[in-house]
Amino acid sequence: MSTHLDPSAPLQGSASKATERKLKQEARTQVVSYVFMIFITSTAFLTIATDIIPSSFGIPFILLLAGVQVVMQLYFFMHMKDKGTGWVNAMIWSGMFVAAITVATLMLLLGINKY
Repeated sequence: MSTHLDPSAPLQGSASKATERKLKQEARTQVVSYVFMIFITSTAFLTIATDIIPSSFGIPFILLLAGVQVVMQLYFFMHMKDKGTGWVNAMIWSGMFVAAITVATLMLLLGINKY
């Protein structure tokens, strides 16, 4: 008898109650996060399109909403919230930290040279 199992083969039998409950909760979480992301995108579009907020606050507001959306996509759709993704989390957050420092430094340098 072969011990090699085909991972693409359909599952045999039915899933346990715990597995079904976990799958339903995961599906509900993904639908709720998807709706929330649509809400964030609509909010960003409508605030800029209707001039609700001052134009000087528009770009920081859009960047804030974009940051929230990136974090939500990483955690809910890229499964970074799952166990065993510690190194991935550490590498992504350190990359974002370095990028934020780089952008802040460049903005400071451009601001100093501008005046």
